[in-house]
Amino acid sequence: MIKKINPASSLKGELILPPDKSISQRAAIFSLLHEGVSEVKNYSQAQDPQSTLSCVQQLGAEVKEEKGALFIKGTGRSHIKTPDKDLDCGNSGTAMRLLSGVLVGAGISAKLVGDESLCGRTMTRIINPLEKMGAHILARNSAYAPLFINRNEALKPLKFELPIPSAQLKSCVLLAGLFGEELTQVIEILPSRDHTERLLSLDQKVIQDRRIISASSADEIPNQSYTIPGDFSAAAFWLVAGAIQKDAEIKIENVGLNPTRSALLDILSEMGADITIENERMEGAEPAGDIIVKGSDLKAVEIDPKIIPNCIDELPVIAVAMLFAEGTSKIAGAEELRHKETDRIMAMAKMLKAVGADFKEKEDGLIIHGDPDFTFSSATFESFHDHRIAMASAVLSLKAQKECTIKDAESAAVSYPGFWEDLAGLMR
Repeated sequence: MIKKINPASSLKGELILPPDKSISQRAAIFSLLHEGVSEVKNYSQAQDPQSTLSCVQQLGAEVKEEKGALFIKGTGRSHIKTPDKDLDCGNSGTAMRLLSGVLVGAGISAKLVGDESLCGRTMTRIINPLEKMGAHILARNSAYAPLFINRNEALKPLKFELPIPSAQLKSCVLLAGLFGEELTQVIEILPSRDHTERLLSLDQKVIQDRRIISASSADEIPNQSYTIPGDFSAAAFWLVAGAIQKDAEIKIENVGLNPTRSALLDILSEMGADITIENERMEGAEPAGDIIVKGSDLKAVEIDPKIIPNCIDELPVIAVAMLFAEGTSKIAGAEELRHKETDRIMAMAKMLKAVGADFKEKEDGLIIHGDPDFTFSSATFESFHDHRIAMASAVLSLKAQKECTIKDAESAAVSYPGFWEDLAGLMR
């Protein structure tokens, strides 16, 4: 689908975001592991969480929808079923990596498949620790999906130091560890998203600036009955869109404010964005609130590489904010972006090049010379079938002088099915 975007003179209105993808997918998987019925409200209709939901049903979960809520009857850890066909994870790296941990822990033999994009992402980071726990995993070129998983020996406990800050890798190992009699420990040096630890109430302790998260069969799997908050990564596009428009005011309701996800708020605050938070509360184990953003005068920022894991998905749209900020901004330590749905550093560079931006691409990020008065006539953007690149390009298009074109714009539905309708509703 090709999308035409007109420039906006202002953006005004209120939005309710799609539910958080990361929490939705964990809710489905953890409900499978819980022996009982979980009532999950506001489950995401996006493609990735729906792929995950389909997989947990194949593994034995019973799912009913009533009055906008999902009632998921789990199997518990001891009654997970061997699927009678391939587990199709679609585009979801979360599904493939977390379910790999579940399959290994449960000793279930299965084949995990995905779309072309997912099958192009390396799985070696989960294969290595899972094999140390006793798994036997066959992968294309020893690294890529499809993954054939089985375990013919007893599950081994693992003390695993994360080589990179990765919530998916961390969660994969911990989920396998939940099936072991002996303790599996994940040691985290730099923080990553902590949804898994929160939702499973796993034991955590900090020793010499290292966080140690533990899991074993002694851990009770909590009931997963809660309302899933709006996706902060989806809010990011409106936070930047509102901040770079001179006459803008956008209110975003029920946004997840998990501190391991919301580094963008600190980044935009440092840049001078006019952002306020109201109605702060807890949705189950997750903090949430309403965010109001207004048009702002932004200044350049250098992002500390230590917080990159907490804003990794927001970096494409952060680059747009940097383009309209006074001074030179820098993103470094973000080489993980090259292993997302596409090489996102390359894709971000192509996006900036399309509008004639003054920037330099680095192996681990970008250097962007911004200007609050930056203007461009029009552009055609390649999304590279990446939902975040498509939506970041849309935010940038709003600042054009003439109509812009975004190719393969349907990719936005991976995380935000209603993005284009919400955009049209805000434009003035």
